[in-house]
Amino acid sequence: MIDKLEMFLALARESHFGRAADSLGITQPSLSAGIKQLEAQLGVQLVWRGSRFGGLTPEGQRVLEWARQIVADTRTMREEMRAVRHGLSGNLRLAAIPTALTVAADLTARFVRKNPGVRITLLSATSTGILKMIDDLEVDAGISYLDNEPLGRVVSVPLYRESYSFVCAAGSAFAKRAQVGWAEIAAEPLCLLTPDMQNRRIINAHFLEAGVNVVPAVESNSTVVLMSHVETGEWATILPRRVAVFLAASKKVRIIPLEQDAPPHTIGLVAPWREPHTPVLTALLSEAKGLSDLGAGQS
Repeated sequence: MIDKLEMFLALARESHFGRAADSLGITQPSLSAGIKQLEAQLGVQLVWRGSRFGGLTPEGQRVLEWARQIVADTRTMREEMRAVRHGLSGNLRLAAIPTALTVAADLTARFVRKNPGVRITLLSATSTGILKMIDDLEVDAGISYLDNEPLGRVVSVPLYRESYSFVCAAGSAFAKRAQVGWAEIAAEPLCLLTPDMQNRRIINAHFLEAGVNVVPAVESNSTVVLMSHVETGEWATILPRRVAVFLAASKKVRIIPLEQDAPPHTIGLVAPWREPHTPVLTALLSEAKGLSDLGAGQS
């Protein structure tokens, strides 16, 4: 039953029989047979079928909630028993918004120093993508915004507050300024994160509050790409100060604080609202609280 529920979760996540089978390392016929066996065991149709995957039936949607809970509890039980035998070990899967990857490195470094038997997988994702990955059991936890958009049922640990900076070439007319306002940089050729990123939505809101609407010259989902464009001298960008300082190292660019009219946004660790957590995730939450208490990441 557990194996079949894992197959069902993969199919619901991928919305495609072939991709779901690939993600599990099995053949598509094996996946299809497993789903049909699960339907027979439960006595309901879970998937609309045609020439391709047609979505989940209403019964399938309900079973999806149970499958997530049962599979998550099973994984927790297995990991707890492994921790009893071998101590903390295994793979901790994390996702972080692009602007928080440096903070993610701070957290994982502290964690691994205390728990050397744990391997880390760290992915970059949007804030909404992180919540979906947590729901789909693809990651154990994420680092994202805590106070700008609904999080749903999660446990959260605040890590730091995000303030914004204007990043421009050393030859820019703004380069010697101590601070700049949102309205006065609106006409600059800007490269910004793509609209699916919550950071971009926050930046758009700041510009609208300043009475201006901005259309960037370049968009990317990578902060490295943004800084690379600024370094050419043709563009400027807006980044959280912490990641701006990291990316600007040894580059001929200037980081200038932006006027902060609203309270800064809080970034933190988010994990499933579930008890008990796995021993590894429990240790990570504890480490995050320690990092937050130290004020790490404050900008």
